[in-house]
Amino acid sequence: MNRLYAAIVLLAISLPLPGLAQDTARQDQALLRQQVEQFLQRQSNGLPGEVSIEVGQIDSRLHLPACQQPEPFLSHGSKIWGKTAVGIRCTAPSPWTIYVTAHVRVTADYLTAALPLAQGQTIGQQDFVRTRGDLTKLPAGVITDPALAVGRITMSSIPAGAPLRQDTLRQQAAVQMGQTVRLLSQGAGFTVTTEGRAMNNATAGQTVQAKTLNGQIISGIARVGGILEVGY
Repeated sequence: MNRLYAAIVLLAISLPLPGLAQDTARQDQALLRQQVEQFLQRQSNGLPGEVSIEVGQIDSRLHLPACQQPEPFLSHGSKIWGKTAVGIRCTAPSPWTIYVTAHVRVTADYLTAALPLAQGQTIGQQDFVRTRGDLTKLPAGVITDPALAVGRITMSSIPAGAPLRQDTLRQQAAVQMGQTVRLLSQGAGFTVTTEGRAMNNATAGQTVQAKTLNGQIISGIARVGGILEVGY
């Protein structure tokens, strides 16, 4: 009897209890938060400056079935930086979807006006200074690269200390309507040039039309210096 009793006890110990089996089948929330952080790190590659990510807590009362391969995703219209929410979906063995809040900060240098800038003013190196801060707290399109500011023209007045934004600056016109332009066509072993008169304004890289001396209308790509690059 003693041997039989001992065998029954050993068998009982080796069998998992129903409550414990249920616990091991629950999704590890720490793993989900880690996947959210890794997902945001991948998504933020290429952003200027230093990126820091803070992932919010998941409600501990939420008991999700363990997932074979959780899949993080961003909902349509969601942004990568600032305060955001990342979805995680599971398809097997039990389908479920949750959303985890996160805060992505991007600290970098950006350009601010060194002095008040008038509308129509051409930006030079002396007109801006570098300021360091969290880009996620600034308006969209803040300029971090001086090459995107120098030589451009203000579309409105900009007060001193205000961030320079791409949507408030425009490129100088490479070709202006009525200007005499040089039409240039190049190929393997030949170059053909002629003159014409521009029929519209265009910045470098934009399409412009010109009328030649014989009245022909030709389209091409505007280049700095009053050049119209024509394909053949």
